[in-house]
Amino acid sequence: MRAGTLLFRRLGLAVCLLTTPIHAATANPTRAMQAFADNCFRPTMTAERAKTVLSHKGTRYDFYDLDPFVRSNAPSPALKRAVTPNTDRRCEVSFDGTHTDAAAKAAARGLRQEGIRKSAPIPPAYANINGATFVGARQLNPRRVAVVIVGTRAGPNGVETYMTVERLRPTGGN
Repeated sequence: MRAGTLLFRRLGLAVCLLTTPIHAATANPTRAMQAFADNCFRPTMTAERAKTVLSHKGTRYDFYDLDPFVRSNAPSPALKRAVTPNTDRRCEVSFDGTHTDAAAKAAARGLRQEGIRKSAPIPPAYANINGATFVGARQLNPRRVAVVIVGTRAGPNGVETYMTVERLRPTGGN
């Protein structure tokens, strides 16, 4: 009887291990943050490249570019969430857990890497985002502003950290 009980316990443990989501154990937030910093601020980023460089085990991403910098690139529709009003581009990564301090540092590093340093006023629509720990705006050129957001929100596996950059459409008077 004792051997049978031990067998059932081992079988139960095996079932638990096989049904536990693997992505939680293999997710690498540092890799996701680095991929965001190295790629999301590049004006030449495309949906194909986003799929290649942002899609890692345990990392979720979203990308759209309705008005590509490189005219030979085709526009890319939104993948997961609806297009944010008054934007024409979004690049985002999210991953399980709370990693906002490291994510904000990685986002700042990405801006510096691309030479994007000139601050811009934060548009009112971005002023009070629930769960955001960092919101910053940078002037890309005289007519374009990028808004960078780092924060936490409810994700598919509990709390997730997200890093987003959205490029605003040009304003009419500038």
